[in-house]
Amino acid sequence: MESSSSGTTSSTIQTSSGSEESLMEQRKRKRMLSNRESARRSRMKKQKLLDDLTAQVNHLKKENTEIVTSVSITTQHYLTVEAENSVLRAQLDELNHRLQSLNDIIEFLDSSNNNNNNNMGMCSNPLVGLECDDFFVNQMNMSYIMNQPLMASSDALMY
Repeated sequence: MESSSSGTTSSTIQTSSGSEESLMEQRKRKRMLSNRESARRSRMKKQKLLDDLTAQVNHLKKENTEIVTSVSITTQHYLTVEAENSVLRAQLDELNHRLQSLNDIIEFLDSSNNNNNNNMGMCSNPLVGLECDDFFVNQMNMSYIMNQPLMASSDALMY
């Protein structure tokens, strides 16, 4: 009987070792499936991140292009305004010079008028009176001087 009990024990051991191997094999397959699923989820996350970053890059490139265009337009406007401003400065200088010249003429006429009034008494108002023979005193000649056009060109601009 001894032999029969040892035979059942060995078959039980073989069966239990077979079931352990089967159980280990199942666990191994389960781990493999779990690892595959985890790797698939990881790849999906990476792909989503890559897609998001690509979309962000495209958006930033578009925004950068818009900013560069805006800066270019603003620079052109600035240069145009700067050129116009330079012309206006030149015209201002010319007008100031002409005003100073006219003030000098008026001052000269006033002093000349005072001398003439003291000496001859002929001209009472140098800007209105036609009785004076002086070229600068004659109103027709004064209108000629005052109606000269202003000349300013962008070529002669000084900053």
